[in-house]
Amino acid sequence: MAPHLDLDLPAPALTAVLCDLASPSGQEKALADSVEAALRSYPHLTVDRDGDAVVARTTLGRDSRVVVAGHIDTVPPAGNLPTRLDGGTLWGRGTVDMKGGVAVALRLAAHVPDPASDVTYVFYDNEEVEAERNGLGRVASHRPELLRADFAVLMEPTAAAVEGGCNGTLRVAVELTGTAAHSARWWMGSNAIHAAAPVLRRLAEYEPATVVVDGLAYREGLNAVAISGGIAGNIIPDHCVVTVNYRFAPSATEQEAFEHVAKVFDGYDVRLVDSAPGARPGLDRPVAAAFVTTVGGQPQAKVGWTDVARFDALGVPAVNYGPGDPQLAHADDERVDVAEIDLCEQRMRAWLRG
Repeated sequence: MAPHLDLDLPAPALTAVLCDLASPSGQEKALADSVEAALRSYPHLTVDRDGDAVVARTTLGRDSRVVVAGHIDTVPPAGNLPTRLDGGTLWGRGTVDMKGGVAVALRLAAHVPDPASDVTYVFYDNEEVEAERNGLGRVASHRPELLRADFAVLMEPTAAAVEGGCNGTLRVAVELTGTAAHSARWWMGSNAIHAAAPVLRRLAEYEPATVVVDGLAYREGLNAVAISGGIAGNIIPDHCVVTVNYRFAPSATEQEAFEHVAKVFDGYDVRLVDSAPGARPGLDRPVAAAFVTTVGGQPQAKVGWTDVARFDALGVPAVNYGPGDPQLAHADDERVDVAEIDLCEQRMRAWLRG
């Protein structure tokens, strides 16, 4: 039987309960069951389930609809559960990424029965793993009508500041070849690992751009993230692969980003491994501007990739907004200021009520 979730708990206390229901990617069922059961107890919500994603909606016939979304999985715990409260700080896996934001969304779903816009709340699985398992992507594929909206807020940790859009990301394999030989007679071969030196030099000399998109500055990056080669300690390697990650501004398409990387490594064999598009911030749209006005602060660019890109692909402008310092996400000392959780709930509640 799924553990009971009391959505009358203050958001920080609910955050602790959610975190202590450990849900590393692929093991979200118990938490999803609890979320579903809790939301079904509120008559103003219509609840649907897709795998371990739970979607709850108001159906008040409003002129507009917004989405409030968050993922319920975490990276694996690292001896940092159960949670502990120390003064005004809650410590433990998931406190930042992103069960503080999920707690806020659950509280809003339960206690804002008459919002100014209809609201769709999405609590989904498998965000922290490969894209093909992502629960939001699965809902978009299976039930796209559930995600139709005028605007979306993804409650990723942003330290209670609006972060618009996100960078795109791609990985390429730069492949180098040589000629195998016995290492005692190295002059008979050609070392493919040594051939990687000019590739690494190009990376070291590369100057990444900062690109302004819709008024927000997106910092790009091009970095080697892995290198592999060699099959034995006495053989000159005939093959080497340098894996390179490019974080690119949302003004570029995936194809344009790949063409840029291929140009950087002109003369080499460059193979695309995977990619995901960025998302423009869309802060010039009235509904997004109204959100920024309500929650306050100066919007910043989201330099990492988040699921706002999935909403952007659906034609729904989206921002990142939630409690927790994103630099502490996935850290062994993950922790959140409980006052920040309360602040996010207060601001989101004011926005939903119009």
